[in-house]
Amino acid sequence: MKSFKIAVLPGDGIGQEVTPEAVRALRTVGLRTGVAFEFEQALVGGSAIDAAGTPLPPKTLALCEASDAILFGAVGGPKWDNVAHEQRPERGLLGLRKELDLYANLRPAKCFPMLVDASPLKRSVVEGTDLMVIRELTGGLYFGEPRGVEEFADGGSRAINTMAYTSREIERVARMGFEVARKRRKRLASVDKANVLVVSQLWREVVNRVAKEYPDVALEHVLVDNCAMALIHKPTHFDTIVTENTFGDILSDEAAILAGSMGMLPSASIGGSVGLYEPVHGTAPDIAGKGVANPIAAILSAAMLLRYSLNMQEDAGRIETAVLRALERGLRTGDIARPGEKVVGTKEMGDAIVHELEVQY
Repeated sequence: MKSFKIAVLPGDGIGQEVTPEAVRALRTVGLRTGVAFEFEQALVGGSAIDAAGTPLPPKTLALCEASDAILFGAVGGPKWDNVAHEQRPERGLLGLRKELDLYANLRPAKCFPMLVDASPLKRSVVEGTDLMVIRELTGGLYFGEPRGVEEFADGGSRAINTMAYTSREIERVARMGFEVARKRRKRLASVDKANVLVVSQLWREVVNRVAKEYPDVALEHVLVDNCAMALIHKPTHFDTIVTENTFGDILSDEAAILAGSMGMLPSASIGGSVGLYEPVHGTAPDIAGKGVANPIAAILSAAMLLRYSLNMQEDAGRIETAVLRALERGLRTGDIARPGEKVVGTKEMGDAIVHELEVQY
């Protein structure tokens, strides 16, 4: 019997409500396939600050390092707005990415046919959108040195962040981009700002070098501002996008609008020995504790966990099909419901998806 250890880090806000629904989906897969999943929960983010005084306790990191995959919820919230920058809840997630060398963040953005009208964009623009944004996670402005704030004698100050990349860092995420594109529709858009930034010029040079290893993939270079515009007026142009940390953060959030709601978007952070899987939506403190959050992004993140960390492709597909069938039945959480449609809560949506998953086995 196969056995896998899954670290479960619900975190804060609605992360504590949607993560259990993703665990339920994985338990269902385990029961139906005979695969043994061992789930162990740990603290991260604001809840870890409250309990242990740090957003990433050593015990949590050790659990993650000893696991086959990590199911992550969300971190942050207004309660911790005044915590010192280096101890903010978000540092828990950044710390995991750094310590586990999770250098590539995969964010699919797909517009489900029955949710086309949930997007604020016109049906003719968004219909058929199915793309993947691959964001470099461990370099660039978020980690570059030097950084900090310099105080001047006249009372002024200057803040410094450094965008820095090595050719090795670019090469490995570029190769990830080509590999993912090869499994999709064999088109890769590399996004940079090579007309202004020296770092982007190196990025483009390295991507071109890697491209020679993938003659079956069509490569195009797109400036980040042009990409941002194209995502809104012709998103179906794109298949797979690869870009650096800051650009990827912005573009992947922009792509969220194409799916109708961030509550529909899963993600995978991979590259190291242990992959981390999380919904894109964040903690949503305005609805936390009300039982109304959309669990679909968390459940689809569980599907990505099966696909990218455990090589359980068919079962990942079954979870995705279960989500589709629940939506076809008309179930909608508040974030994806149109006026007049019946709205269900977190648990009811989870129940429906688990039922649709069970009937496939």
